[in-house]
Amino acid sequence: MRLAHPMCLILAAAVVLPAHATPLPSPNRVTILYDAFGSRAGLTRDWGFAALVEYNGKRILFDTGNNADVFAKNVRALGVDLRTVDFVVISHRHGDHTAGLNYLLTVNPGVKIYAPKEGFGVFGAALPGTFYRSDTTLPSRMRYFDGHPPAELTFGTAWPTAHFVWVDSVTEVAPGVSIIPTVSQKPGTLELRELSLALRTPNGLVLLVGCSHPGIETIVEASTRVADHVYLILGGLHLVITPDAEVERVATALHDHWHVDRIGPGHCTGEPAFAALQRVFAAQYLYAGLGSTIDVP
Repeated sequence: MRLAHPMCLILAAAVVLPAHATPLPSPNRVTILYDAFGSRAGLTRDWGFAALVEYNGKRILFDTGNNADVFAKNVRALGVDLRTVDFVVISHRHGDHTAGLNYLLTVNPGVKIYAPKEGFGVFGAALPGTFYRSDTTLPSRMRYFDGHPPAELTFGTAWPTAHFVWVDSVTEVAPGVSIIPTVSQKPGTLELRELSLALRTPNGLVLLVGCSHPGIETIVEASTRVADHVYLILGGLHLVITPDAEVERVATALHDHWHVDRIGPGHCTGEPAFAALQRVFAAQYLYAGLGSTIDVP
């Protein structure tokens, strides 16, 4: 039997096993995992919101939807591995954004979860042991902790094993990725604290919003602490029961006053608002229904 020349074997090996193969860069994109509208087959529509953000090599889960079983089904159908999520951002305490935590924590129990800092909130809280007014004239049996409170009081949460990190100021959580807190002054959600996620891109900020309870313009204004221009807004704008005149005003203000380049509304934005925003933004309106993937610069 004739043996191959040694040089031929070396060249063949070089073709099959390149010595310095460069891995392809990770995509920058947002995938909608939970919403009540969408046309992609195999997914379950339900009221709520969740999105997977892939940016600068990080995988970020933004909100978790309204039902843990539906969330799990959609995640599996879209081929998302929650074990590889780097961290989670929960926009606010409402159940249609938090219920999927019950599934997430079964597959990634130690993941870091950024949540709004609220006194006695559902994500837990801590206060100084002396946060209350005291009265030393009372007998010890009438005083909290017999008049000797601990240095700190910690308060319970519906997810006691979760690793929550409370946020109450603009916080950069990864290169080019910041969390922006705002507080609602709106009737019905007065003092509700909400977190938005800001991605710093070459074209400006990409803002992910959960429900925009404080008002989308309030959130855009707060985002100027990170960068002076918003390129794209994705998520819920909470215009679902807003009168037409105010919907038109907000849509026009986002386009003409705040100079937002593109918009991909979802969740609680509302059908009349979808229509108004599509008219105002025209070709710069992005469809962001359940299962959609939106590329990020």
